[in-house]
Amino acid sequence: MKQRKIPLRKCVACQEMMPKKELIRVVKTPSDDIIIDLTGKKAGRGAYLCGKLSCFKLAKKSRALDRALKHAVSPEIYDALEQDFIKVEDEFIAGKEAAVDDES
Repeated sequence: MKQRKIPLRKCVACQEMMPKKELIRVVKTPSDDIIIDLTGKKAGRGAYLCGKLSCFKLAKKSRALDRALKHAVSPEIYDALEQDFIKVEDEFIAGKEAAVDDES
């Protein structure tokens, strides 16, 4: 059988190319809300971050999400996203480990 192509995306903070499923998507919805999208299917402009808190802090410092989403992200939204990111990070890592276990 032919090997399936794995879609790659670049982390906006560390600029590392990784498989799409290993990154967390931050999306600006058509109603200008900025949220974390674990499904990767919500409508809107997306930016991808590694599952590491250090990458999120680098993106916040360099304002990488502003450039990637083509929209000014206020400090309050960064703070709210950081809290969400900390909550999501654990379940994202657990989900990634479960996927690896399923493949084995």
